[in-house]
Amino acid sequence: MTDTSNSQTNVRSEDSHIVRPWQDVTALGQDEATVLEGSSGIYVKDADGNNLIDGPGGMWCVNVGHGRREIIDAVVKQMEELSYFSPWTMSAPITTKLAERLAGIAPGDLNNVFFTTGGSTAVDSALRFVFFYNNCLGRPEKKQIISRVNGYHGSTYLSSSVSGKKSEKAHMDMAKGLCHFISSPKPKDRPKGMSADDFCDKLIAELEAKILEVGADKIGAFIAEPVMGSGGVVISPEGYFKRCHEICKKYDILFIADEVVTSFGRLGYYFASEDVFGVVPDMITTAKGLTSGYLPMGALFISDRLMADINSTTNEYRAFTSGFTYSGHPASAACAMANLDIFENDKLLEHVRDIAPYFAEAMKTLSDLPVVTDVRVIGLMAGVECELDADDPDEERDCAFAMKVDEACQDLGLLVRPIYNSCVMSPPLTITKPQIDKMVSILRAGITKAAAGE
Repeated sequence: MTDTSNSQTNVRSEDSHIVRPWQDVTALGQDEATVLEGSSGIYVKDADGNNLIDGPGGMWCVNVGHGRREIIDAVVKQMEELSYFSPWTMSAPITTKLAERLAGIAPGDLNNVFFTTGGSTAVDSALRFVFFYNNCLGRPEKKQIISRVNGYHGSTYLSSSVSGKKSEKAHMDMAKGLCHFISSPKPKDRPKGMSADDFCDKLIAELEAKILEVGADKIGAFIAEPVMGSGGVVISPEGYFKRCHEICKKYDILFIADEVVTSFGRLGYYFASEDVFGVVPDMITTAKGLTSGYLPMGALFISDRLMADINSTTNEYRAFTSGFTYSGHPASAACAMANLDIFENDKLLEHVRDIAPYFAEAMKTLSDLPVVTDVRVIGLMAGVECELDADDPDEERDCAFAMKVDEACQDLGLLVRPIYNSCVMSPPLTITKPQIDKMVSILRAGITKAAAGE
């Protein structure tokens, strides 16, 4: 698809019947949304035929790019052969093969795959497994969770309860007494004059203090994203993730790595926990890049050790009574298998590792803009933080500015995902160096235009 973007990209539609995620329900039929009618490669096309670079990669998920014929054909073929099976009582060859393939690329002994419908339900299932596991081991009090401020883990009751984006919880109920939050590991926000190493020490000390405060016998798990995605691409200090894992092992607390965003190539590996951060968790949650967003699917990986612990307690029936109508759906499984084929055939992981330094260098050139106060990049994900007055922080003002950047960039041919006061980029992994240059050039122009009040 050729880039023919122009200033008419803000195509809008009003629909009083659709309640979208994060919808202002007082403005049904009044708010606006861009209509997309096509896509190919790293581009999407709006209703006026304008091509826009898909800067957010859908929502961290269109990893192999749009319009891949291999996935489309595989899904159609599977639907023609078997469109559905009940996961409670039956199985299908395609789903069995996918589970085996996933176990083969997962870290360590994470050989047990529980299929879900997406990231939220994968996290929900992980938390339920924590409860189930400790019940089986005769530890009914060991159920509380430690999470981080600004971490995001989903939209179900349980997964939202352990999410730390507090501004999004104002009008929603959460599970009381379930979760204890510790500080975000965002280096930019560390106390003035504190080194990154000292900041890391402070964070680890806070985690251990929280465990001792609540009681290790009460805490079932610690959940963390290797990189905070919806928190604004927060990259923790060197060694932080691994040290958190060591603390959890010390106090017999399960470590859940939420890799819904970072898995399947975003950081250049199928899973980032071990290859990037040196950690083999007890559980990993994933979704998004598992199917590159073509069909809904998520998965929870559970270690052999946890299964062995349960088996060692009794020979009696122990059912993990959780599941979904669409667990391991055959069409989604076929989609995931074709997606993994593309990763292998196109050497996509190698491409990401090769191009990531160029992406980082290009994104960091934006640091010279007066309103840009931080550029955070790892793999093919980046957050460009903007503050109109760094000496006088104003969250509402700066978040509104990021929205203006999004609007300006869309007029210029680029979709941006504003998160708080950051402009987030997570393009399809197939992106090339010239496309990166184009993306960064438009983002620069968009920030400049918004700063000028145009």
